[in-house]
Amino acid sequence: MMGLEAVGDLALHTILSKLEAEDSARAACVSKKLRASASEDSLWSHFCARDLDLSQPLDPHGNLTPSFKESYQLWREAFNMYPWSLVKRVKKCWDKLRNWLTINFPEAESTLNKGASEADIQELEKILKVKLPLPTRILYRFHDGQDFEDKHFQNSLVGCPLGIIGGYSFYNHLVTVYLLPLRQVISETKEIIPKLGFPVRSKYVVVAASCTYSEKLFFLNCTSGQLYVGTGNLLADEEMLPCVPNALISSVHDCSVDQQQDAMLLWLEEHGRRLENGIIKLRQEENFRSISQFPEESPLCSTAITNGVKVRASAVFVPEQANLQHTSLKYSFAYSIRMSLLPEGCIINGMTFSSCQLHWRHWIIRAKDVVIADVNGEAVVGQYPLLHPGDSEFVYESGTPLPFSSGSIEGSFAFIPGSLREPKGGPFDVAVAQFPLQVPDYIF
Repeated sequence: MMGLEAVGDLALHTILSKLEAEDSARAACVSKKLRASASEDSLWSHFCARDLDLSQPLDPHGNLTPSFKESYQLWREAFNMYPWSLVKRVKKCWDKLRNWLTINFPEAESTLNKGASEADIQELEKILKVKLPLPTRILYRFHDGQDFEDKHFQNSLVGCPLGIIGGYSFYNHLVTVYLLPLRQVISETKEIIPKLGFPVRSKYVVVAASCTYSEKLFFLNCTSGQLYVGTGNLLADEEMLPCVPNALISSVHDCSVDQQQDAMLLWLEEHGRRLENGIIKLRQEENFRSISQFPEESPLCSTAITNGVKVRASAVFVPEQANLQHTSLKYSFAYSIRMSLLPEGCIINGMTFSSCQLHWRHWIIRAKDVVIADVNGEAVVGQYPLLHPGDSEFVYESGTPLPFSSGSIEGSFAFIPGSLREPKGGPFDVAVAQFPLQVPDYIF
């Protein structure tokens, strides 16, 4: 004790800052000097920044408090029924998502509700006769899902594009997934679960769905903590697929251990990682924006450049169209092709052309390593894109079923330099590098 009394203030501050906040608070009971050092707001500013990523002394509702110490205490009191390490992890998860949304997609960030109360969560559990996993409870304490207003539907003829999980489109199928607020969890669960033939005391609740007119439903098993997505056989056979590897889920109802993680937390953490790392990005349609689940980075997205024409390609699993009972159409995939002409233009045998136009396509589709389709045809989705340097990517989506959970697509496009009406030379092939079709570990 005499040793600590002799330590300088700066050194003591450094020592206390290495401790957990509660250990620093306990040290304040040892002596007047430690009490003074442990009460300095600069120390609690450090704890707030380290544990809660707070640069201002805010309470859980976003209100300013007189000091960082009071701020930290209010956070602990608000979540005192939960393991503190799990609260910090959930806050980090939400902070990552909100930061990305604020910078890149503020119109979607504005649809996030404030956190639910413990009373709100208990009311849901009472009505649905379930016990939510601990991580999911805390996730809802931070944000009670999303709510949309009439204005959010005005720019789209197919629903609302602002789901924070995002989705994909191909043909007339458009999906954008959002997180349900608790009141909708109750209403959707009461409506949908009985139709599926689950037992009366089913432990499944509906937690996410598409906010467009193409249906996609996610169910949380409150007992196991796993998240499931319905397939095309959902109503007929209650067929669902797990969205997160089972091996990662642990201790979803046990407050006494350090590593509680259910599928909802793991799913949202993985989604935040993909957004932050640019693996998935925003897609700009003619009159609205949405988060696209088509991967943008290698190895899930392939890139090839031929004679100045750049083609990027990737695919996403479409669980709501899967049918695991079917022999040849078990799995459904959508794929996105993005093509553009580099700034230097189209270059063939040393000659430069300011445009080129697609005429023909050739696809080789494999299931595992077996070729199941070799397709030749004019145009892409009925269009003959004319590419110029500096234009935005021409993007189109299509889909294909597979009998197995993995495969690939590769192929080529035949382009004409100049245009089809005014050709400047003969056709040339543009490669589409192989890209994977794969049921992923995390299904969104």
